[in-house]
Amino acid sequence: MLVKSEGIVLREVKFEETNKILTIFSRKYGKITAMAKGALRPRSPLIASSQVFSYSDYNFYKGKSFYHVNQGDIIDSFYPIREDMNRLLYGAYLLELVDSSTVEEVPSEKLFELLKKGLKVLSSLNKDFLKFIIGFEIKYISFLGYRPYLNKCVLCGEDINDTLKFSISHGGVICERCFKLDPGSKKMDKHMLNYLKQLLYTSLDELDNIKIPKDVMIKIQDIMVKYILTNIEKNKFNSLDFMESIKKNGGL
Repeated sequence: MLVKSEGIVLREVKFEETNKILTIFSRKYGKITAMAKGALRPRSPLIASSQVFSYSDYNFYKGKSFYHVNQGDIIDSFYPIREDMNRLLYGAYLLELVDSSTVEEVPSEKLFELLKKGLKVLSSLNKDFLKFIIGFEIKYISFLGYRPYLNKCVLCGEDINDTLKFSISHGGVICERCFKLDPGSKKMDKHMLNYLKQLLYTSLDELDNIKIPKDVMIKIQDIMVKYILTNIEKNKFNSLDFMESIKKNGGL
């Protein structure tokens, strides 16, 4: 059966001498595994559309075990991501987020659009990478159905004052009176909460006006990563571990 869909390549693996097995997040069919025959040949018409990050219009043949790429017309290669180490590392993290939380052939229009926009914005980003990533993370986890409860205490429903924490297990902020109900909750203050709300409701391409101190962003992202890992039942993100190892060795 022949099918068509836009898609973004999340992963590529060499198969035999000239082929690739691709993991593609498609608009119509969700995440799919697709064979790109001959994609490693020097003159293959699939060279551009079979690379990681590539956003293309694909024609697939659906086989018994996986899809086969018949044609891929590149829409955007997001090539600038490959030209800068920060963009490349954070781009790999975006792909890992989507790959880690999606199952085969379950489409998500919102998540597809978020990834597409995220890669587009990242392609021209030269600063404030951490702010961009937090903005992506909170939108991403919200689209998965785990939007954090930020307006009132998630446990008792009372208004939040200046003393608060974030409960990873309950998915939102908690008031001082409820601290004892979740000893593992993470420290947070009213400023961090307000920044998180701004990042949730502001488009990824409009984050410039939000000014957040770097030390505050580090604390917020630590909470977001733990919250995401808990909800998608994953122990770690390899891309973040690799990023951390580069930082420790003097990179970034």
